[in-house]
Amino acid sequence: MQIIHVRFLLIWLFLEMHFQFDTQIRVRYAEADRMGYVYYGNYATFFEVARTEMLRSLGFTYKGWEDSGIILPVREFHIRYYAPAYYDDLLTIRTILKELPAARISFHHEVYNEDGLKLCTGKLDLVFVDQKTGRPRRAPEEFLQAINSSAGPES
Repeated sequence: MQIIHVRFLLIWLFLEMHFQFDTQIRVRYAEADRMGYVYYGNYATFFEVARTEMLRSLGFTYKGWEDSGIILPVREFHIRYYAPAYYDDLLTIRTILKELPAARISFHHEVYNEDGLKLCTGKLDLVFVDQKTGRPRRAPEEFLQAINSSAGPES
């Protein structure tokens, strides 16, 4: 298992690979404040929806991992806002894996409006944890293989 992970890592480093997935979300009325701006706390939920759909596109779900004894607590979360999103905007949330996960997985997020304007960026680190022991563990090998087979050169 270790040898396969090292091989994937070397391929990613050499080819400057990454995996990217886009999800669209239309801003609902309840997600906007009185000024019509998306309330800042809702971006964390948008990022979660995008991560969930990215994992699903690779054939994995949080529920499946939890059922197999793997949990993914948040280690770190950062967000930077550039411009507001508004009620009824169609947002594209881009989720990018810039590096192969080991025990930690880093999701980079970018949010764009319909005009292609970047509204914010974010980064979220999760840790693969064995539910029984509470200790970090490596990402599932099948997941690494799915990412590797779907990744492309960084643009």
